[in-house]
Amino acid sequence: MSDAAPPSHEDFAAMGAPTAEHQKLQPFVGTFAATVKIWFGPGEPSVTTGTMTNSMELGGRYLRQVYEGKTDEGPFPDFQGRGYWGYNTTDKRWEGFWIDSASTMMTVEHGQLDSTGKVWTMTSECTNPSSGQPMTRRSVITLSGDDHHTMEMYVSTPQGEMKSMEIEYQRK
Repeated sequence: MSDAAPPSHEDFAAMGAPTAEHQKLQPFVGTFAATVKIWFGPGEPSVTTGTMTNSMELGGRYLRQVYEGKTDEGPFPDFQGRGYWGYNTTDKRWEGFWIDSASTMMTVEHGQLDSTGKVWTMTSECTNPSSGQPMTRRSVITLSGDDHHTMEMYVSTPQGEMKSMEIEYQRK
């Protein structure tokens, strides 16, 4: 138990104020065509397409993500995903939350932005559905400009890290 005083009203006000970090999400706002490559192991990836629509919510504090996949493509028919992404001013880190129709898992990730202000590296932990063992996931989001960004996902395996997904987003 801590001897520290409880947070004050001023502490909560400062914690809730949007910052310059939140403005860094602005290039992601809008509607983007997505090309998704998924690797389930060695060999060529499965390729699907869809649309990601992003908006800032709650006074510019969070980027809301709504993904709709093409119904006739890929291993997950009628794929849909929802997420939120933002900057935690208290812990000084980026945080994201993602759910989708391909699993019943809620993914919570956190990470940092590099010194260029264009590359976010986020990590999360989940259970490997094949082995039942813990698995680390690392996502790298790269902003190439106001109209284009990518997300690459890597998963831990007994043999080391493996690329499992790559998404190219182009503004519509």
